[in-house]
Amino acid sequence: MTDRAPVFCEKYCIVCRGARAGNPICKAIQNLELKIFGKEGCIWGKARTRYYGVTPDEKIPPDKKK
Repeated sequence: MTDRAPVFCEKYCIVCRGARAGNPICKAIQNLELKIFGKEGCIWGKARTRYYGVTPDEKIPPDKKK
């Protein structure tokens, strides 16, 4: 396991970023993705979940930011 933060899901993924920001279309796409891939989502969502401890549809709490 690496100490580097998985930045794609957090900063670049238009679906995840949009869903966390409240965009209803992005939320619908993300919900479909989470149903297909599981509660941690795609490979970048899984990396984000392992690193930060929150699923792709949740914002990172301030105390968990590294």
